[in-house]
Amino acid sequence: MTSDRAVPSWLTGAVLYQIYPQSFADSNGDGIGDFNGITERLDHLAWLGVNTVWLNPCFASPFRDAGYDISDYTSVAPRYGTNDDLAKLVEAAGARGIRVLLDLVAGHTSDQHPWFRDSAGDPADHRYIWAETEARPEGFVRSPGTRPGFYLPNFFDSQPALNFGYARTDPAEPWRQPVDAEDPRANRAALREVMDHWLALGLSGFRVDMAASLVKDDPGHVETAKLWTELRSWLDRAHPEAALLSEWGDPAVAVPAGFHADFFLQFGGPTVGRPLRSLWNNRHGIDNDDWDPVDCFFDAEGKGSPKPFLDAWRAAIETIGGAGLISLPTSNHDFARLNCGPRTPEQLPAAFAFHLTWPTLPAIYYGDEIGMRYVPDLPDTEGSVLGPRYNRAGSRTPMQWDARANAGFSTAPADRLYLPLDPAPDRPDVATQKADETSLLHLVRRLIALRTAHPELLGPAGSLEVLNDGWPFVYVRDGRYLVVVNPRRAPARLAIDHPDLAAARPVETEGVRTADGTISADGFGYAVLDLAS
Repeated sequence: MTSDRAVPSWLTGAVLYQIYPQSFADSNGDGIGDFNGITERLDHLAWLGVNTVWLNPCFASPFRDAGYDISDYTSVAPRYGTNDDLAKLVEAAGARGIRVLLDLVAGHTSDQHPWFRDSAGDPADHRYIWAETEARPEGFVRSPGTRPGFYLPNFFDSQPALNFGYARTDPAEPWRQPVDAEDPRANRAALREVMDHWLALGLSGFRVDMAASLVKDDPGHVETAKLWTELRSWLDRAHPEAALLSEWGDPAVAVPAGFHADFFLQFGGPTVGRPLRSLWNNRHGIDNDDWDPVDCFFDAEGKGSPKPFLDAWRAAIETIGGAGLISLPTSNHDFARLNCGPRTPEQLPAAFAFHLTWPTLPAIYYGDEIGMRYVPDLPDTEGSVLGPRYNRAGSRTPMQWDARANAGFSTAPADRLYLPLDPAPDRPDVATQKADETSLLHLVRRLIALRTAHPELLGPAGSLEVLNDGWPFVYVRDGRYLVVVNPRRAPARLAIDHPDLAAARPVETEGVRTADGTISADGFGYAVLDLAS
């Protein structure tokens, strides 16, 4: 444990919903989503049962990396509205029982930030990492200002790394300042100031971008963990109800480092994101040649297995204990949606039956609740393309609200939208699915309500007993709820010896039957059964 304070109780019971603000709802007809648009759509989230929203970066930015290149940490980008508009959004969300988290880009700024402009002209300023040498060190970028030498970027060249020091120094490389040098300490103080500013205005916490990247040349992330442990200690004193979530991709390291929760991601950890990819990634959307190939479990042909995820989850839980949470996303702004490539809408209910009953902090990416599709072959937009098969724009298209023009996202001409809409004539939308109680949207709503109403299904609370880690995948939560998931097209049968199976009451079920100690699951079938009936 990094703190004597527990995870905030509201976070343990949270259902997280990620909003990419450019694409959620446009209130002023300029083709880009904004705060007022989100505010106008809060009733959808409240109806769905979501109680925590995470907004991708909404600060002032030149948008070379879709807002992850910040030029002012305390002012919002005009495309989204004003600071007052954000305050009204937070207030309106709170009135509906919804908390709002911001995205904190801690490891770098934009090269347009005043801090960097000053540093590029002042050789005495070491807020960033500068190498004032004749030859360019590997990975560094030539100075754009009067200052000689080169700076270290954190991601794109336009995102200079803030200086939090190096875990290992070298006299031959004087830019490797120790972590306790003056400028690294000043940057840690600046992080606290930024967080304090927004938390004082009613925000409930942060998801931290690239959280593992701060201290450089840091084997095992030892010094980076010390930095976050220090910051968490401050947070517990100053804002004890605030939450700190990380983009680390390795909960077994991130939670002991001070975060309340960390995500399983498409990268990170000793197997470079294998736990998440082994569930969802069918390699038809966003993919990276550096990722080891692994068949995903939610595959119609039954190629994958739940075991890679299950093993990683168990190992992480064993390390974390009760110190924090593992968050499992349906997808995110950097990863393909569930509805991707050959995966069809009929496969999605089983995925959500698993996602919303497994003992993690569930994170729903906007639009996944209606089965929005990953849209291939979109143009590079604000740095969306990272490789020949890694185009993030396909997961960032406008939210599909209804069957009107632009799917109800915006009144702007179609050619002015932030990104094109899914052109499929049968694209799903909220209004149509809300009118159909058999829709994916209604199933997600019912599963969230079930999760929220029963402590047995909240986060890591209650026990987990896996009865079968093949087809169908069968497990019991806290001795009460038996969950059956068959993600493949072929039917599956399982004989189990459970005294309460015969009298189990179906809570949510499609294509699953129980008789004579046998569970039969049709292709893509799922069930949540109450054994306590």
